Amino acid sequence: MTTEILVCVLCRPAELPRDHPRPGRALLEAIENIALRDELAFAIRPVECMSGCHRHCTVALQAPGKTTYFFGDLPADETSAEQVLACAALHLASDDGFMTRTARPERLREGILARLPAPLPTSPHVPR
Repeated sequence: MTTEILVCVLCRPAELPRDHPRPGRALLEAIENIALRDELAFAIRPVECMSGCHRHCTVALQAPGKTTYFFGDLPADETSAEQVLACAALHLASDDGFMTRTARPERLREGILARLPAPLPTSPHVPR
């Protein structure tokens, strides 16, 4: 199983008119281009809103059985794309997905919006 990178493609600063290109879309494209260039096998998925609107651009990292991370305040540039991919590699390499703040690339040390524990394993419903 691989780490999935979710990128909000609707993210934009409040002052950016709605009819302008979205920085979130630009960040997604930069991540995809670098992953393709470097032959990185991450699942990369565009998402239309992750409710991080006041902290654009937003990205999440998730994988079954692992901690999920949600980041915001990312500039939509190649440096952010490279650091998202580096962070995804750390997430993938970790047994439980946990990454210390100091281990994460610089832009993903700040701007963390959430760190969610892995979901509990599913179990049969037991009636009460």
